Amino acid sequence: MRSGIQPADLGFFSTLASSGNLSAAARELGITTPAVSKRLAQMEARAGVSLVNRTTRRMSLTPEGELYLGHARRILGDIDNLAELLGTSTATPKGLLRVNATLGFGRSRVAPLISRFVRRYPQVEAQLQLSVNPPALSGDAFDVCIRFGAPPDTRVIARRIAPNRRLLCAAPAYLARHGVPKVPHDLTRHNCIGIRQGEEAYGVWRLSSGRGRHQRSEAIRTRGNLTTNDGEIAVNWALDGHGILMRAEWDIEGYLRSGRLVQVLPQYQTPDADIYAVYPQRHQLSARVRAFVDFVAQSFPQQAGPAK
Repeated sequence: MRSGIQPADLGFFSTLASSGNLSAAARELGITTPAVSKRLAQMEARAGVSLVNRTTRRMSLTPEGELYLGHARRILGDIDNLAELLGTSTATPKGLLRVNATLGFGRSRVAPLISRFVRRYPQVEAQLQLSVNPPALSGDAFDVCIRFGAPPDTRVIARRIAPNRRLLCAAPAYLARHGVPKVPHDLTRHNCIGIRQGEEAYGVWRLSSGRGRHQRSEAIRTRGNLTTNDGEIAVNWALDGHGILMRAEWDIEGYLRSGRLVQVLPQYQTPDADIYAVYPQRHQLSARVRAFVDFVAQSFPQQAGPAK
């Protein structure tokens, strides 16, 4: 048997790792599960190391498998980029496009956009993964991440897609029972619905007033008996009258219009959470990445809609 790594193994292993188990990979590849298992065993024999830990219901990559996967995806990306560079600047987008987004926002906004995008560009193979927290920007698991707030890493390209601000809100029934806060410190006496997402300091709400050198900021330590990592759940709790919530305008704008939620402390500003498409610098010449980011930017209205 030929030894070493074969080029065809790279795409196979990338698909296997993305699928999460052998049977899912078999469905993705259009072959049987025993065929996937056999091909993996042949790969491991050629590489001389174990790449996957197998159990009855799931699998995980060994450290060698993680190393193999990182290099495989990098090589596959370079191959796609080379093909595009050898073509014209108007090359038709094609190849694998890996997108990451947050849970609720990914379901409500990004997934429908991908559906329309691949209908326009059927040669693109799109994979969408949703996660509570954005992945590490230094990783190579995704081509484009749709995230909230500009990333601090200057090694990536961050294109602002749409404005997005956070607002404080509560149901009229809650405010009727507990009173309306007049100043930020009043929030310490209210039941505040907590959301654990990203790297934001949990339980601390930052509010500011004024502008320029006259701007004054306050960090309020909030408390409450309800916490979640899912924004949709938090909004539903606020609608049920459980407390005050800080949430993206994109998520609650409809409820504010209908009166089911009321803005709290509207004279104070909270940190922006503008929507960005983030991708590695090496993907800026990729036709599929450029086309997708342009498509997303053109599809977002520059005003309220669903959210994160």
